[in-house]
Amino acid sequence: MTFIRSWRFITLMLASFSLSLSITHLLELPQRMQFDQQLWVRVTVVKNVYKLFGSVGAAFEITAVLTAIILAFLVRKHGSTFYWTMGGAIFLVLALVSWIVFVAPMNAEFAKWLTNPIPVDWTRYRDQWEYAHAVNALI
Repeated sequence: MTFIRSWRFITLMLASFSLSLSITHLLELPQRMQFDQQLWVRVTVVKNVYKLFGSVGAAFEITAVLTAIILAFLVRKHGSTFYWTMGGAIFLVLALVSWIVFVAPMNAEFAKWLTNPIPVDWTRYRDQWEYAHAVNALI
């Protein structure tokens, strides 16, 4: 039982670290949506203030998903504990899939902006990036 408790603690910590990054985006959303093009692009694309979110954050998110799935397996015979754990693991997977589908393509687009002109409809890309992060926080 000590192993399961330790594994649960590790899973909760990794999920918390991952969630803290998503919550950061959610809390910044109202202010960032007021940025003009020059400021938003400078902060997000050129200066890349979120650089470590992609490396450290990805490690937190992926390991949180993996440890949650393993935890669900470890508690599979523990009734409601299993269902709550599996539910949490499913939400972590959904958030990761959402990031892959909605955020990652925008990150790839923003990388092009470093050497190409910024599109006239830049707010479309910004909106998808910002709102997808907000949805991930809620998931």
